[in-house]
Amino acid sequence: MNSANNLSNARQLLRRLKPYRWMLLQALVFLIVLDGLRITQPKFTQYAIDWYIIPRNLTGLRWLAAIYLGVLIVSALSQFFLNLLLKSAALRALADIRNELFQKLQQQDVAYIDSTPTGRVMTCLTSDVEALEELFTSGLTDMLGGAIRIASVIAIMLWMDVRLTLVALITVPTFLVATTFFMRQTRHGYDVLRGRLGQINTFLQEHLSGALIIQIFNRETKSIARFSEINNQSRAASMKPIYHLAMFFPLVDLIGAVGVALIMWYGGWRVMSSGGELLSLGALVAFVQYSGQLFQPLREIADRYTGLQGAVVSAQRIFKMLSLPAEIQSPSQPRKTGRAQGQIEFEHVWFAYNGEDWVLKDVSFKVEAGQSVAVVGRTGAGKTTITNLLLRFYDVQRGRILLDGVDVREWDLKSLRENFAVVLQDLLLFPDTVESNIRLGRDEISAERVEWAAREVCADHFIRLLPDGYHTTVQERGGGLSAGQKQLITLARALVSEPSLLILDEATNSVDTETERVVQRAVERVMHGRTTFQVAHHLSTVRKTSLIIVLEHGEVCEQGNHQKLLAQRGLYWQLYQLQSKSVPPAVAGGCVAFQSPHS
Repeated sequence: MNSANNLSNARQLLRRLKPYRWMLLQALVFLIVLDGLRITQPKFTQYAIDWYIIPRNLTGLRWLAAIYLGVLIVSALSQFFLNLLLKSAALRALADIRNELFQKLQQQDVAYIDSTPTGRVMTCLTSDVEALEELFTSGLTDMLGGAIRIASVIAIMLWMDVRLTLVALITVPTFLVATTFFMRQTRHGYDVLRGRLGQINTFLQEHLSGALIIQIFNRETKSIARFSEINNQSRAASMKPIYHLAMFFPLVDLIGAVGVALIMWYGGWRVMSSGGELLSLGALVAFVQYSGQLFQPLREIADRYTGLQGAVVSAQRIFKMLSLPAEIQSPSQPRKTGRAQGQIEFEHVWFAYNGEDWVLKDVSFKVEAGQSVAVVGRTGAGKTTITNLLLRFYDVQRGRILLDGVDVREWDLKSLRENFAVVLQDLLLFPDTVESNIRLGRDEISAERVEWAAREVCADHFIRLLPDGYHTTVQERGGGLSAGQKQLITLARALVSEPSLLILDEATNSVDTETERVVQRAVERVMHGRTTFQVAHHLSTVRKTSLIIVLEHGEVCEQGNHQKLLAQRGLYWQLYQLQSKSVPPAVAGGCVAFQSPHS
């Protein structure tokens, strides 16, 4: 199975190198030239000894040394262009792979993103891709160049002396057996090591993003101890392949030295017994050098073994991620595209994240275009799941969800999501300008429209007070802005594209009462004229909605407007009574200017 996977991975790697085949062909030319010049060097030694040093011909030795120097200069230039071309092709191919991985992750199902640790994904995009660089450069050079050099060296040695060549090759089978044995021993170790590095990245990402909570609850010591434990596990995983390599390299050198010793013993006997007629002293020295060249490619592959094994494991992880199936896909022939009117209907919807552990059970309701609906209920009732299903982050197991009378699974996926704007409780701003955060990559939206959307949600005033106004760069996750300011920017982001449908996931949950009034007023402006789903915990924010859906244990237990549900004195009435003492006064019209978050 591993051999089949390796062959498949090799084909995929070669496919990524195909666009840069001309660079690789040029590199191959320089590689052939380089190896061709290298295998001539022992012959220079032979001729220097036999033709010039023993006969004491100094003039001829000078010319031979000059030619040898020229060969070395051409070899150095060939090495330079070989490295340059290989590195250039490798870096381009790696950039393509990283782009492909990122594109795959952007299009991957939300279920995968939710269930996969961020650190593991980051390790794949960074460390695993970087590990392939050695495979593309040194690995390709050593394997291809080594094969050419070994074949050339053996051919020359056979041409020079068959019997001495056979003596030189005696130790090669021993070397191959040792290499195979240690390859099997260390392969698993590198797989474990990559997994440990993913754990470290995951731990760092979680604890750096949660540093504030850790310090508030005085968990620094516990976190340090846990990191030390994971770090030690990574160190232990590193030691196993290192232990095997520590034995492997001396063994390779010993096998090579035995081969040289056999050549010197047998070749020296032949030189002395024949007086140099059957085998000259220069030829013997050249044979010793060729023996070094024979084992040098094998030694280089062994020397690169750590990186090559890591690259093989990394390639498996990369192509495993690239081969992940995406269950949520746009239909090949969608029934519906373009702008939606906004009518939503749930027909006997059942949904579970795992097996038959149902989160929604036989949920049915209908929302007319332009109507506002609030989904309320206790924590875990399935409120956010409804919005996830509307956007097709997941597909239902039973029943249907209709948008304008068409099953959302039959909509073009891009068109479906373009009809929605979402404002989440978790306020996410990117480290870019305020204008870019509102536009969010939609180049067709003009700067004038961005400013219009900001004015509509009462964000224009405080944005213009920022150092560079709309061109002020926002810090990571909106650092430097208050919660209310970030919320208004996300509301402007939702409004700027004029969506048909709006999803609000407790848009005022993380702000104070005064700010809540401003944000709620902005929310009402964004809601105007479009179908709105509002996931709410604060029931005071949903009293004006046309329809309130009350969920309990994944089932719709009540439906109606605010007054009707209060009159029923059911679950909604109970929840409302629990919050009634903290209900804020009615939101007044108009905008309230925000002060700087540092004032």
